[in-house]
Amino acid sequence: MEEVIWTKEYKLERYHKMNQSARKGAVLFAGSSLMEMFPVEQFAAEDALPVTVYNRGVGGFITDELIENIDVCILELEPSKLFINIGTNDLSDSSRPISAVMDNYAKILDTVTTNLPSTKIYLMAYYPVNYEAATEEMKPCLKIRSNEKIALANSEVQKLAERFSAKYIDVNAPLKDKNGDLRADFTIEGMHINEDGYRAVYPLVKPFILE
Repeated sequence: MEEVIWTKEYKLERYHKMNQSARKGAVLFAGSSLMEMFPVEQFAAEDALPVTVYNRGVGGFITDELIENIDVCILELEPSKLFINIGTNDLSDSSRPISAVMDNYAKILDTVTTNLPSTKIYLMAYYPVNYEAATEEMKPCLKIRSNEKIALANSEVQKLAERFSAKYIDVNAPLKDKNGDLRADFTIEGMHINEDGYRAVYPLVKPFILE
């Protein structure tokens, strides 16, 4: 039996197949790895929530890639509610200004609102990072994708939410330590969040899933 290599292409192909039998009008989470790694389908099942929840996050995605694959990741499912966290990988690119990231984010939102006008949209705040708790491999990235840059980007995401009549959801309070960094016990390598971290986030997201 061949070993599956979980490339972006493989995940997209798998999602496209899953979408054929998926329930329309469900609650959808989309974005990059910070969304893909959020076990929200599992949490919703454990909680016996009276809604269907799907996660179509793809690790490594930048905004350009979500634009290119918006059919598979969002539109095919025709969700009643859409939670997005996209753009953090763009923020890791020092050559890409925040304004360019937000222009792409706006294109995504414009496509969704045009094609799915009745879908309620929720923009998730970008999560903090922890440079001190980072692995040596991760530290160069976190010098670019700093908490200061994340805070600036989050203020722009809030403006996008207002522009597109979406809700901005900041679930970062339980993730932060006293310095405003991502709690060391909640992170894998300084940037990505472990299950305990997501369990701290989920109660703040749950009311929006159910509203």
